[in-house]
Amino acid sequence: MRFVDLNLRGAGQVMFMNNPVTGLLILAAICWGTIRADMPQVAIGAVVGLVVGTLAAMALHVHRDSLRQGMFGFSPLLTGAAVPTFLDHSAWMWAYLVIGAATTTVVTLAVSKVFTTWGVPALTFPFVLTSWLLMLGAYQLHKIRISTLAAPMLPQAIGTTSFDVSLTNLITAMLRGVSQVFLIGDWVSGLIILLALAVNSRWAAALAVAATVIATLLAIALGAPATSIDAGLYGFSAVLTAIALGCVFNNPHSRGLLYALLGTVFTVVIQAALNTALSPIGIPTFTAPFVFATWLFLLPKADLVPTPHHQPIADGIVAGHEA
Repeated sequence: MRFVDLNLRGAGQVMFMNNPVTGLLILAAICWGTIRADMPQVAIGAVVGLVVGTLAAMALHVHRDSLRQGMFGFSPLLTGAAVPTFLDHSAWMWAYLVIGAATTTVVTLAVSKVFTTWGVPALTFPFVLTSWLLMLGAYQLHKIRISTLAAPMLPQAIGTTSFDVSLTNLITAMLRGVSQVFLIGDWVSGLIILLALAVNSRWAAALAVAATVIATLLAIALGAPATSIDAGLYGFSAVLTAIALGCVFNNPHSRGLLYALLGTVFTVVIQAALNTALSPIGIPTFTAPFVFATWLFLLPKADLVPTPHHQPIADGIVAGHEA
Protein backbone atom coordinates (compact mmCIF):
# COMPACT_ATOMS: atom_id res chain seq x y z
CA MET A 1 0.00 0.00 0.00
CA ARG A 2 2.89 2.35 0.68
CA PHE A 3 4.24 1.74 -2.84
CA VAL A 4 0.79 2.41 -4.31
CA ASP A 5 0.62 5.62 -2.29
CA LEU A 6 4.02 6.73 -3.62
CA ASN A 7 2.86 6.22 -7.19
CA LEU A 8 -0.50 7.93 -6.73
CA ARG A 9 1.23 10.94 -5.21
CA GLY A 10 3.62 10.89 -8.17
CA ALA A 11 0.67 11.13 -10.56
CA GLY A 12 -0.72 14.05 -8.58
CA GLN A 13 2.62 15.85 -8.57
CA VAL A 14 2.36 16.47 -12.33
CA MET A 15 -0.04 19.22 -11.23
CA PHE A 16 1.89 19.96 -7.97
CA MET A 17 -0.63 18.03 -5.86
CA ASN A 18 0.75 15.80 -3.10
CA ASN A 19 -2.47 13.84 -2.71
CA PRO A 20 -3.12 10.17 -3.61
CA VAL A 21 -6.82 10.81 -4.32
CA THR A 22 -5.85 13.54 -6.80
CA GLY A 23 -3.38 11.11 -8.36
CA LEU A 24 -6.03 8.40 -8.64
CA LEU A 25 -8.45 10.78 -10.37
CA ILE A 26 -5.72 11.90 -12.75
CA LEU A 27 -4.99 8.29 -13.70
CA ALA A 28 -8.73 7.79 -14.24
CA ALA A 29 -8.75 10.83 -16.53
CA ILE A 30 -5.81 9.43 -18.49
CA CYS A 31 -7.55 6.05 -18.87
CA TRP A 32 -10.81 7.68 -19.97
CA GLY A 33 -9.17 9.90 -22.56
CA THR A 34 -6.93 7.24 -24.04
CA ILE A 35 -9.71 4.66 -24.29
CA ARG A 36 -11.96 7.24 -25.97
CA ALA A 37 -9.13 7.91 -28.45
CA ASP A 38 -8.61 4.17 -28.98
CA MET A 39 -5.05 4.48 -27.66
CA PRO A 40 -5.06 2.47 -24.41
CA GLN A 41 -1.32 1.91 -24.81
CA VAL A 42 -0.81 5.53 -23.74
CA ALA A 43 -2.51 4.91 -20.38
CA ILE A 44 -0.51 1.71 -19.95
CA GLY A 45 2.66 3.60 -20.84
CA ALA A 46 1.88 6.32 -18.30
CA VAL A 47 1.43 3.75 -15.51
CA VAL A 48 4.55 1.82 -16.57
CA GLY A 49 6.56 5.04 -16.66
CA LEU A 50 5.27 6.06 -13.23
CA VAL A 51 6.13 2.71 -11.65
CA VAL A 52 9.51 2.36 -13.37
CA GLY A 53 10.49 5.91 -12.40
CA THR A 54 9.54 5.30 -8.77
CA LEU A 55 11.40 1.97 -8.68
CA ALA A 56 14.48 3.61 -10.18
CA ALA A 57 14.36 6.29 -7.47
CA MET A 58 14.11 3.62 -4.79
CA ALA A 59 17.03 1.72 -6.29
CA LEU A 60 19.11 4.92 -6.32
CA HIS A 61 18.29 5.56 -2.63
CA VAL A 62 17.02 9.09 -3.23
CA HIS A 63 16.00 11.40 -0.39
CA ARG A 64 13.25 9.60 1.50
CA ASP A 65 10.97 12.61 2.00
CA SER A 66 11.06 13.50 -1.69
CA LEU A 67 10.30 9.89 -2.59
CA ARG A 68 7.32 9.79 -0.20
CA GLN A 69 5.93 12.95 -1.77
CA GLY A 70 5.96 11.40 -5.24
CA MET A 71 8.65 13.74 -6.55
CA PHE A 72 10.25 11.02 -8.69
CA GLY A 73 7.08 9.74 -10.33
CA PHE A 74 5.57 12.64 -12.25
CA SER A 75 8.20 13.19 -14.96
CA PRO A 76 8.58 9.45 -15.74
CA LEU A 77 4.77 9.22 -15.97
CA LEU A 78 4.79 11.90 -18.68
CA THR A 79 7.67 10.19 -20.49
CA GLY A 80 5.71 6.94 -20.36
CA ALA A 81 2.70 8.68 -21.91
CA ALA A 82 4.75 10.44 -24.61
CA VAL A 83 6.52 7.40 -26.06
CA PRO A 84 3.41 5.41 -27.13
CA THR A 85 1.69 8.64 -28.20
CA PHE A 86 4.29 9.39 -30.87
CA LEU A 87 5.93 6.01 -31.57
CA ASP A 88 4.51 2.81 -33.05
CA HIS A 89 3.39 0.06 -30.71
CA SER A 90 5.99 -2.76 -30.60
CA ALA A 91 8.09 -4.75 -28.16
CA TRP A 92 11.03 -2.46 -28.94
CA MET A 93 8.90 0.58 -28.18
CA TRP A 94 8.11 -0.76 -24.71
CA ALA A 95 11.80 -1.43 -24.04
CA TYR A 96 12.51 2.13 -25.22
CA LEU A 97 9.84 3.42 -22.84
CA VAL A 98 11.26 1.57 -19.82
CA ILE A 99 14.76 2.86 -20.56
CA GLY A 100 13.39 6.37 -20.99
CA ALA A 101 11.34 6.29 -17.77
CA ALA A 102 14.26 5.04 -15.68
CA THR A 103 16.57 7.59 -17.26
CA THR A 104 14.07 10.37 -16.52
CA THR A 105 14.61 9.70 -12.81
CA VAL A 106 18.37 10.06 -13.25
CA VAL A 107 17.84 13.24 -15.27
CA THR A 108 15.59 14.55 -12.48
CA LEU A 109 18.44 14.16 -10.01
CA ALA A 110 20.93 15.75 -12.40
CA VAL A 111 18.76 18.73 -13.36
CA SER A 112 17.69 19.34 -9.75
CA LYS A 113 21.33 19.44 -8.65
CA VAL A 114 22.20 21.98 -11.33
CA PHE A 115 19.24 24.28 -10.78
CA THR A 116 19.55 24.27 -6.99
CA THR A 117 22.37 26.76 -7.62
CA TRP A 118 19.80 29.29 -8.84
CA GLY A 119 17.08 28.31 -6.39
CA VAL A 120 14.59 27.14 -9.01
CA PRO A 121 12.95 23.70 -9.31
CA ALA A 122 13.44 21.19 -12.11
CA LEU A 123 9.67 21.15 -12.78
CA THR A 124 8.89 18.83 -15.73
CA PHE A 125 12.15 19.60 -17.57
CA PRO A 126 13.53 16.06 -16.96
CA PHE A 127 10.51 14.72 -18.88
CA VAL A 128 10.95 17.31 -21.63
CA LEU A 129 14.68 16.73 -22.08
CA THR A 130 14.48 12.93 -21.95
CA SER A 131 11.49 12.77 -24.29
CA TRP A 132 13.10 15.14 -26.79
CA LEU A 133 16.11 12.83 -26.94
CA LEU A 134 13.89 9.76 -27.26
CA MET A 135 11.94 11.34 -30.13
CA LEU A 136 15.06 12.54 -31.95
CA GLY A 137 16.70 9.14 -31.50
CA ALA A 138 13.71 7.42 -33.11
CA TYR A 139 14.55 9.07 -36.45
CA GLN A 140 17.80 7.06 -36.55
CA LEU A 141 16.61 3.75 -35.06
CA HIS A 142 14.97 1.37 -37.52
CA LYS A 143 13.29 -0.74 -34.83
CA ILE A 144 11.73 2.33 -33.17
CA ARG A 145 9.12 3.49 -35.67
CA ILE A 146 7.52 6.91 -35.62
CA SER A 147 3.72 7.12 -35.74
CA THR A 148 2.35 10.62 -35.02
CA LEU A 149 5.36 12.94 -34.90
CA ALA A 150 4.91 15.87 -37.28
CA ALA A 151 7.18 15.77 -40.32
CA PRO A 152 10.19 18.10 -39.96
CA MET A 153 9.61 21.33 -41.88
CA LEU A 154 11.11 24.77 -42.16
CA PRO A 155 9.26 27.52 -40.25
CA GLN A 156 6.81 29.51 -42.30
CA ALA A 157 4.11 32.05 -41.63
CA ILE A 158 0.70 30.43 -41.19
CA GLY A 159 -2.25 31.47 -43.29
CA THR A 160 -5.43 33.00 -41.96
CA THR A 161 -7.25 30.56 -39.71
CA SER A 162 -10.75 30.79 -38.32
CA PHE A 163 -11.73 29.16 -35.06
CA ASP A 164 -15.44 28.54 -34.55
CA VAL A 165 -16.11 30.59 -31.43
CA SER A 166 -19.40 28.96 -30.53
CA LEU A 167 -19.82 28.39 -26.80
CA THR A 168 -19.60 24.60 -27.12
CA ASN A 169 -16.37 24.74 -29.12
CA LEU A 170 -14.85 27.23 -26.72
CA ILE A 171 -15.65 25.17 -23.62
CA THR A 172 -14.42 21.89 -25.09
CA ALA A 173 -11.22 23.51 -26.38
CA MET A 174 -10.57 25.03 -22.95
CA LEU A 175 -11.11 21.70 -21.20
CA ARG A 176 -8.78 20.00 -23.68
CA GLY A 177 -6.26 22.63 -22.66
CA VAL A 178 -6.29 21.02 -19.21
CA SER A 179 -6.17 17.40 -20.40
CA GLN A 180 -3.28 18.08 -22.80
CA VAL A 181 -0.98 18.30 -19.77
CA PHE A 182 -1.06 14.50 -20.11
CA LEU A 183 -1.04 14.52 -23.95
CA ILE A 184 -4.78 13.79 -24.07
CA GLY A 185 -7.23 15.80 -26.14
CA ASP A 186 -10.45 14.90 -24.36
CA TRP A 187 -12.73 17.43 -22.67
CA VAL A 188 -14.17 14.91 -20.19
CA SER A 189 -10.64 14.08 -19.06
CA GLY A 190 -10.12 17.81 -18.58
CA LEU A 191 -13.15 17.95 -16.29
CA ILE A 192 -11.90 15.00 -14.25
CA ILE A 193 -8.48 16.63 -13.87
CA LEU A 194 -10.10 19.86 -12.63
CA LEU A 195 -12.04 17.78 -10.10
CA ALA A 196 -8.78 16.12 -9.08
CA LEU A 197 -7.24 19.54 -8.46
CA ALA A 198 -10.26 20.75 -6.48
CA VAL A 199 -10.02 17.71 -4.19
CA ASN A 200 -6.66 19.01 -3.01
CA SER A 201 -6.71 22.75 -3.68
CA ARG A 202 -9.54 24.98 -4.84
CA TRP A 203 -6.96 27.66 -5.62
CA ALA A 204 -5.16 25.33 -8.02
CA ALA A 205 -8.43 24.34 -9.70
CA ALA A 206 -9.51 27.98 -10.05
CA LEU A 207 -6.14 29.00 -11.48
CA ALA A 208 -6.25 26.10 -13.95
CA VAL A 209 -9.68 27.21 -15.17
CA ALA A 210 -8.58 30.83 -15.46
CA ALA A 211 -5.40 29.89 -17.30
CA THR A 212 -7.02 27.70 -19.94
CA VAL A 213 -9.69 30.36 -20.55
CA ILE A 214 -7.11 33.14 -20.88
CA ALA A 215 -4.71 31.10 -23.02
CA THR A 216 -7.45 29.90 -25.38
CA LEU A 217 -8.94 33.37 -25.86
CA LEU A 218 -5.50 34.91 -26.34
CA ALA A 219 -4.55 32.29 -28.93
CA ILE A 220 -7.79 33.01 -30.80
CA ALA A 221 -7.21 36.77 -30.61
CA LEU A 222 -3.64 36.44 -31.92
CA GLY A 223 -4.71 34.17 -34.78
CA ALA A 224 -3.06 30.89 -33.75
CA PRO A 225 -3.90 27.83 -35.89
CA ALA A 226 -7.51 26.82 -35.29
CA THR A 227 -6.67 23.10 -35.14
CA SER A 228 -4.12 23.70 -32.39
CA ILE A 229 -6.56 25.84 -30.40
CA ASP A 230 -9.32 23.25 -30.73
CA ALA A 231 -6.97 20.49 -29.56
CA GLY A 232 -6.07 22.49 -26.44
CA LEU A 233 -2.42 22.85 -27.43
CA TYR A 234 -2.20 26.48 -26.32
CA GLY A 235 -3.72 25.82 -22.90
CA PHE A 236 -1.85 23.05 -21.11
CA SER A 237 1.47 24.79 -20.43
CA ALA A 238 -0.39 27.94 -19.40
CA VAL A 239 -2.37 25.89 -16.88
CA LEU A 240 0.80 24.59 -15.25
CA THR A 241 2.40 28.04 -15.24
CA ALA A 242 -0.63 29.59 -13.55
CA ILE A 243 -0.70 26.95 -10.80
CA ALA A 244 3.06 27.17 -10.23
CA LEU A 245 3.26 30.97 -10.08
CA GLY A 246 -0.18 31.54 -8.58
CA CYS A 247 -0.29 29.22 -5.57
CA VAL A 248 2.68 26.84 -5.37
CA PHE A 249 5.73 29.12 -5.32
CA ASN A 250 3.89 32.34 -4.37
CA ASN A 251 0.99 33.18 -2.12
CA PRO A 252 -2.25 33.99 -4.02
CA HIS A 253 -2.45 37.67 -3.12
CA SER A 254 -3.33 40.43 -5.60
CA ARG A 255 0.23 41.21 -6.68
CA GLY A 256 1.17 37.53 -6.92
CA LEU A 257 -1.89 36.78 -9.03
CA LEU A 258 -1.05 39.62 -11.42
CA TYR A 259 2.48 38.23 -11.68
CA ALA A 260 1.05 34.78 -12.41
CA LEU A 261 -1.27 36.30 -15.01
CA LEU A 262 1.64 37.88 -16.86
CA GLY A 263 3.53 34.59 -16.77
CA THR A 264 0.48 32.73 -18.05
CA VAL A 265 0.03 35.16 -20.94
CA PHE A 266 3.69 34.95 -21.90
CA THR A 267 3.53 31.15 -21.84
CA VAL A 268 1.24 31.38 -24.89
CA VAL A 269 3.92 33.40 -26.70
CA ILE A 270 6.60 30.87 -25.71
CA GLN A 271 4.35 28.07 -26.97
CA ALA A 272 4.15 29.71 -30.41
CA ALA A 273 7.89 30.42 -30.41
CA LEU A 274 8.84 26.83 -29.57
CA ASN A 275 6.38 25.49 -32.15
CA THR A 276 8.41 27.47 -34.69
CA ALA A 277 11.81 26.56 -33.26
CA LEU A 278 11.15 22.82 -33.08
CA SER A 279 9.33 22.37 -36.39
CA PRO A 280 12.59 21.84 -38.37
CA ILE A 281 13.46 18.82 -36.24
CA GLY A 282 9.95 17.41 -36.00
CA ILE A 283 9.49 17.07 -32.25
CA PRO A 284 6.73 18.49 -30.01
CA THR A 285 7.23 21.15 -27.37
CA PHE A 286 5.83 18.95 -24.59
CA THR A 287 5.66 21.12 -21.42
CA ALA A 288 8.76 23.19 -22.27
CA PRO A 289 6.77 26.47 -22.57
CA PHE A 290 5.61 26.03 -18.96
CA VAL A 291 9.12 25.18 -17.78
CA PHE A 292 10.78 28.15 -19.48
CA ALA A 293 8.09 30.64 -18.46
CA THR A 294 8.11 29.48 -14.83
CA TRP A 295 11.90 29.59 -14.62
CA LEU A 296 11.95 33.10 -16.08
CA PHE A 297 9.39 34.30 -13.54
CA LEU A 298 10.91 32.50 -10.55
CA LEU A 299 14.54 33.53 -11.08
CA PRO A 300 13.91 37.23 -10.23
CA LYS A 301 11.96 36.33 -7.11
CA ALA A 302 14.87 36.86 -4.71
CA ASP A 303 15.35 40.42 -5.97
CA LEU A 304 11.70 41.44 -5.77
CA VAL A 305 10.11 43.19 -2.78
CA PRO A 306 9.58 40.50 -0.12
CA THR A 307 6.08 39.11 0.37
CA PRO A 308 4.74 37.19 3.38
CA HIS A 309 6.55 33.88 3.75
CA HIS A 310 5.09 31.27 1.45
CA GLN A 311 2.92 28.63 3.03
CA PRO A 312 1.22 25.89 1.01
CA ILE A 313 -2.35 26.86 0.19
CA ALA A 314 -3.66 23.41 0.99
CA ASP A 315 -2.19 20.37 2.64
CA GLY A 316 -0.65 18.56 -0.27
CA ILE A 317 0.68 21.43 -2.35
CA VAL A 318 4.15 20.42 -1.46
CA ALA A 319 7.31 22.46 -1.19
CA GLY A 320 9.22 19.50 -2.61
CA HIS A 321 9.08 21.11 -6.05
CA GLU A 322 11.17 23.92 -4.58
CA ALA A 323 13.98 21.58 -3.58
